[in-house]
Amino acid sequence: MNNGSDSSKTKKRRRDEESEAESSDADRSLSLKENLTFSDTLVALRIMRAQFPRIDKVSIQPFILQSQLYSSVTDRTQVDRDLESLRRERVVRVFKLNTGQDDHAIMFLDDYLNQIECILKRMEEKKQVDLGVFEWFKTHVLNSKLEPSIGDEELCSLLSLGGKVKHEHISLLINVGLLTRQLIDPNMYWFAIPNIGSVLKGLSQGRKELLSFLNRRKYKEMVLAPLEKKSLRLSPLDMRFHLRDLIGSGHLKTIQTPTGLVVRVSKD
Repeated sequence: MNNGSDSSKTKKRRRDEESEAESSDADRSLSLKENLTFSDTLVALRIMRAQFPRIDKVSIQPFILQSQLYSSVTDRTQVDRDLESLRRERVVRVFKLNTGQDDHAIMFLDDYLNQIECILKRMEEKKQVDLGVFEWFKTHVLNSKLEPSIGDEELCSLLSLGGKVKHEHISLLINVGLLTRQLIDPNMYWFAIPNIGSVLKGLSQGRKELLSFLNRRKYKEMVLAPLEKKSLRLSPLDMRFHLRDLIGSGHLKTIQTPTGLVVRVSKD
């Protein structure tokens, strides 16, 4: 039994080392044309994390859209399987976004915990009291509940492992953006990424702007290399981020031509 366990650990370690090596190589190569597809979901996640655009005046850790993964790894079924494994291994967390029915963001758990730490430091600077709920949330809730949502009763039950839960504790978690109430059922919450609101607004506007730009062109297409260098007026996210998203969601497609890789609007 031990041999099998040691073997799997060695394989996982080797996979991690290979992933980091490929990730650091990709950081230096910024062209989407050269980094459009990957064979491994974890490699794709790490490279896209490293390429996440810097956003002024917004304190947010890098996240990857599930649609971007679909554009980057050919086998969608494999992506779903890998994501499920990474979620269960507590490597990543998956968040439901309010920008579309099937929009999900993926964030490495370490990044998410760092974001919570930033909130905690900010609140400590403001001399806010009763901040123990953040530690309870990290230790008892995030460790136990790996799904994107949680019910009120289960949330209170898990938090109570840390201390006496008050209504104010739940309100605090909602106010800082770690939880959002579900509209259909107010007794259910989505786990959320703090400070993501303005970025999601830019994501929606950037999608429309890019599609509108391509739809106005004669053949509703453009060569990828010059398109990638363009900037969007309405989104803090870069063109590469939006291209991966819209290719993965099926709104755009890529075609290899003698002049290079072309991005074209998909027919309805």
